[in-house]
Amino acid sequence: MMVGPGQAGDSPMFPVVMDALRVPRLGGGPARTRPDAVLGDKAYSSRANRSMLRNRKIKTVIPEPSDQKGHRKRRGSRGGRPVNFDSNTYKGRNTVERSFSLFKQWRAIATRYDKLALTYRAGVVLYAVVIWLRQ
Repeated sequence: MMVGPGQAGDSPMFPVVMDALRVPRLGGGPARTRPDAVLGDKAYSSRANRSMLRNRKIKTVIPEPSDQKGHRKRRGSRGGRPVNFDSNTYKGRNTVERSFSLFKQWRAIATRYDKLALTYRAGVVLYAVVIWLRQ
């Protein structure tokens, strides 16, 4: 888990998170650093994020915001093609959103009272253990 500045948006941290991503393999061997797909909301639909994922050959499942659609259509043939979007895969994103909702039920995490990132991260890890033990 990574903790970024609380007042900053999520999209600037996206490349940092993608570089730190490590998924262990079930059969052993080196950890995977390239997921099959990345699901995100419209806030992650920047040209930089999409090109980074395209360069790493990662499937992008991020809807295009209406303002970006309008800009693309206004430019005509120079605006490029519409983004590829798989709505069935995007429906699985609600699982992640529900897990964030569980964490935000703890007031200290939702309001970020802690001044130090280390203390805040410890609280998130502690609450993750509590959630895991309840299941």
